[in-house]
Amino acid sequence: MAKYQNEVRQLLDAIGGKANIQAVSHCMTRMRFVLVDPKNADEKAIESIACVKGTFTQAGQFQVIIGNDVANFYQEFTKYAGIEGVSKDAVKNAAKTNQNPLQRIMGALGEIFAPIIPALICGGLVLGFRNIIGEVDLLNGGTQSLADVSQFWAGLYSFLWLIGEAIFHFLPVGITWSITKKMGTTQILGIVLGLTLISPQLLNGFSVATTPASEIPVWDFGFAQVQMIGYQGQVVAAILAGFVLVYLEKFFKKICPEVISMVMVPFCALVPAVLIAHTIVGPIGWKIGDVIANIVNMGLASNFKLIFAALFGLLYAPIVMTGLHHMTNAIDSQLVNTYGGTNLWPMIALSNIAQGSAVLAMSVLQKRNERAQQVNIPACISCYLGVTEPALFGVNMKYGFPLICGMIGSACAAMISIGTGVTAVSIGVGGLPGILSIFPEYWINFLLAMLTAIVVPFVLTFLVGSRKLSREDRVMEPAPAVEAAPAPAAVQAPAEKAAVSLKAICDGRTLPLAEVPDEVFSQGVMGQGMAFEPSGDTIYAPADATVSVVMEDSRHACGLALADGTELLIHIGIDTVDMQGDGFTLFVREGDQVRAGDKLITFSPDKIAAAGHPKTTVFVVTEPAGHENMTFHTGLEVQHGQTVCAELA
Repeated sequence: MAKYQNEVRQLLDAIGGKANIQAVSHCMTRMRFVLVDPKNADEKAIESIACVKGTFTQAGQFQVIIGNDVANFYQEFTKYAGIEGVSKDAVKNAAKTNQNPLQRIMGALGEIFAPIIPALICGGLVLGFRNIIGEVDLLNGGTQSLADVSQFWAGLYSFLWLIGEAIFHFLPVGITWSITKKMGTTQILGIVLGLTLISPQLLNGFSVATTPASEIPVWDFGFAQVQMIGYQGQVVAAILAGFVLVYLEKFFKKICPEVISMVMVPFCALVPAVLIAHTIVGPIGWKIGDVIANIVNMGLASNFKLIFAALFGLLYAPIVMTGLHHMTNAIDSQLVNTYGGTNLWPMIALSNIAQGSAVLAMSVLQKRNERAQQVNIPACISCYLGVTEPALFGVNMKYGFPLICGMIGSACAAMISIGTGVTAVSIGVGGLPGILSIFPEYWINFLLAMLTAIVVPFVLTFLVGSRKLSREDRVMEPAPAVEAAPAPAAVQAPAEKAAVSLKAICDGRTLPLAEVPDEVFSQGVMGQGMAFEPSGDTIYAPADATVSVVMEDSRHACGLALADGTELLIHIGIDTVDMQGDGFTLFVREGDQVRAGDKLITFSPDKIAAAGHPKTTVFVVTEPAGHENMTFHTGLEVQHGQTVCAELA
């Protein structure tokens, strides 16, 4: 009899039947569905299935978390449902059909900005720290800053501008690179195109407004002149230029014979792209960027600015759920580079805090529901650090009223922020740390807005939840006790579980599981564990074990079973399943016996980085087999096969 006979039947019914499944695939831990109508899926019923550890929706895919045995579950499910699984790329392509054209555009924009966001966050922190050093008069009765009285701090203040300039002034290089990466064309050409937009030969884009037209240098072609203007900090112009290059390269790849494509395609794509960028799409993009920035700035500075702020604060969380919020990165960047600061970003940070405070109230209300707390606590922390998706999809949207209470609190905080003129020097730092992005003269005002974003959603959610939450939601009822048959008198009590030591699976540094940029792992859905930031390219067995499962196609993960029944999962990188095995080599097969220190998988860090994925490697105990106390040693530099990184007792 099939192992998951009842579960696959329940899942098929709860997901809306075969007719509601457009495509299905799986990765190492979860089933990935594209549904005809996602509303027909009963998430509560699905999450009540015994083997299901959770659900979430991402990029048009409805994902059901199963765990290490997902491959067997997938085989039984597709057989029972009478459907054929497809490749992960086919699932991603099918998922796009669930999105309207605007969502697809915003999704593409989000994918362009996603690889750049770490740099923007870093730049925001750097500029925030630079503000504290040189712009806040803390000394001598509030008349001098640290940089005014100390050569060291003055030198650091000057040095930090090197990083801030590289990130924000040279942003077009990152944008054009990211576009070529997303579209699968030659990334170095994207970098070169970006460099031509900010070349030192050009008049700096920030100096154009103060330079008389007669003094702007030009390229003189005899029949025409082109102004030599740089596009430092310009977002829309860089996006348009990047797509011109991409489509030129794709066109010439189709028409050029293979034997000369290596020479002709880069030349025929890059040279016209640079010319078009400086003569057509650059000036157009500059105008579009200015128009967008001016419209938003007018809304933020008009007599109706409080209404604008209230609407933005109220609607930002739902906008995040649609993916349309990625557009705000472009608008914010344009505001910073046009006006030297942005009033929009503080409201985004406040919305993060408000949704986190709603989750905090849910955590208090559900303090006796252990399963809910496994989601609530990490989601709250994530929100307060600026990432709202786990809270929105995992908690607030699930119950409804916390989302609305968070939206109300966000609207109130946004009105205070705009009403008192709070302005950010940069973008990228969200949630509670967002205060580091704020000009120092507005810190008190922003703290008042932050307090509002914390208190209002918490109080509203707590009051509404006290009435609306059922006992089932507030308290996880224990399973009915089953009366055990009397044990024979001669049978001895089972021996105490032997302790197990697990050694490092690679060379590198260990991290807490909460720092993994994947909510399924970071929230502990798959079990307790840790993560590694590898310094090498090989993963080794942490103990003597049997290989219980491997991903033969993607080769990025494997499961191990110890002799006492403990099961482990090793997952190399985040979302590396999309690489379809490129850069990964398996040295074991399912059923193999391995010894501690045996080689399991090698990987290419360069290929993982080129694909835009973190190489953070997850190590999770998916089945503790009676080990009640688990200790994971994080924050250490470790060596494979030597350093003990985990102890199970």
